[in-house]
Amino acid sequence: MSTFPKAETVRFDHDTMWVTLVDGRILGIPLTWFPRLAEGSPAQRERYEISNGGLHWEELDEDISIDGLLAGRGDQTRRRTRPDQAA
Repeated sequence: MSTFPKAETVRFDHDTMWVTLVDGRILGIPLTWFPRLAEGSPAQRERYEISNGGLHWEELDEDISIDGLLAGRGDQTRRRTRPDQAA
């Protein structure tokens, strides 16, 4: 029997990703925590895969762990700013 949390479904509204876990908990995560998801189209967001440890969007090159969501962690990668985009 698995003891780690697993996603059952994922849905989106305008600014939030809602993840329902198999144990009944529902997580509401701001899309701003995951820029690749926020920048993706609604159709791209709907094309996800659920694995034992998390969520995967092949087209958006995004992987999110359920443990990370439960710990309150957003995107752990850092985007590099081009010199011509510096403030």
